[in-house]
Amino acid sequence: MLVAFLSLEMKISIVMHAVLSRACLTFYFSVSYLSFCFSVYTILSKVHSDRNVYPSAGVLFVHVLEREYFKGEFPPYPKPGEISNDPITFNTNLMGYPDRPGWLRYIQRTPYSDGVLYGSPTIENVGKPTIIEITAYNRRTFETARHNLIINIMSAEDFPLPYQAEFFIKNMNVEEMLASEVLGDFLGAVKNVWQPERLNAINITSALDRGGRVPLPINDMKEGVYVMVGADVPFSSCLREVENPQNQLRCSQEMEPVITCDKKFRTQFSIDWCKISLVDKTKQVSTYQDVIRGEGILPDGGEYKPPPDTLKSRDYYSDFLITLAVPSAVALVLFLILAYIMCCRREGVEKRNMQTPDIQLVHHSAIQKSTKELREMSKNREIAWPLSTLPVFHPVTGEIVPPLHTDSYDNTSMPLMQTQQNLPHQTQIPQQQTAGKWYP
Repeated sequence: MLVAFLSLEMKISIVMHAVLSRACLTFYFSVSYLSFCFSVYTILSKVHSDRNVYPSAGVLFVHVLEREYFKGEFPPYPKPGEISNDPITFNTNLMGYPDRPGWLRYIQRTPYSDGVLYGSPTIENVGKPTIIEITAYNRRTFETARHNLIINIMSAEDFPLPYQAEFFIKNMNVEEMLASEVLGDFLGAVKNVWQPERLNAINITSALDRGGRVPLPINDMKEGVYVMVGADVPFSSCLREVENPQNQLRCSQEMEPVITCDKKFRTQFSIDWCKISLVDKTKQVSTYQDVIRGEGILPDGGEYKPPPDTLKSRDYYSDFLITLAVPSAVALVLFLILAYIMCCRREGVEKRNMQTPDIQLVHHSAIQKSTKELREMSKNREIAWPLSTLPVFHPVTGEIVPPLHTDSYDNTSMPLMQTQQNLPHQTQIPQQQTAGKWYP
């Protein structure tokens, strides 16, 4: 009985394995215990511990989402000996909202490159923790992993820096400029030219976000990036060279200005000096005006009287007369005037003939008579040909040639033009013989 029971269960397992894909049948042997377990593929989302960062307000914040860090969240499925290089993309949003804060941007070129969160925190968010949900997607296995990034914005001691300069770098993309070594090289070049005691990168913006055009994929062209830096000392004389009239004239003519310190940047960075912006916070005039607050009490306008519940009936008869009756009356008058002009002011045929000269009437009647005759002739196609279409005189003798046919002659098969051989009393014109050998 036990063998028969197991064979029956095995038959059942074979049928279920054929029906359900990816099903596993597990036997647990006990007194009378048999269970089936079917494996179901699901996409699990793994949530790990939060990560805290402490950026300063008014200073550039950069956080790199490394693919290598998230690769450990997904189980490897490659063949033995192969290196896993799954495509991974990221989705970032503020917790409880579908998008990120306004000051925070995100960029990732391809699923095989790292993602970057960057931006300049504002003073309004100081002391408020900003929780960013980071969701990583494995595009091969469709698994997900989620991390939380807690941004604790700190207040800066000298925020904002009084002197700010914005450079436009033509040979860089934003993700290339966000690299720590590249950004460090640029700040080192600026510090060498400016010589400040404190220099910070305030913000980085792609040229596409400023209305720039996507470059053509030729000659390794870049999108361009705007980099704003701030310092605590006034601008150097080299940076002030952009503001002189000669360089401003060259920029208006789309020519490169002459900057003495350009050689310190040109080895790595191609700067468009015509788009540089120098902002001096110490000379900006504040447009804020103190609001004079009153007592907060509106002037007395009397007691409010709402409209009554019952409304009086309104007579629409006058409105009907103005809207419909008056235009209809005007249209009727115009119709009567037009009918009188068209019907009652006709002169008649007799009056017309009396005012027309007799010779003109004769010509007119002759034309009408000829037209009528032509129309009558066109109805009957079996009449004799007009004599004007036949030859009257012999071309040689000058004698009168009688008609070729009588009135009863059937002319339906007669050609329109007759040959000379068919004409009577016609002399034969000898034809010239062609040159050649003559035979008797």
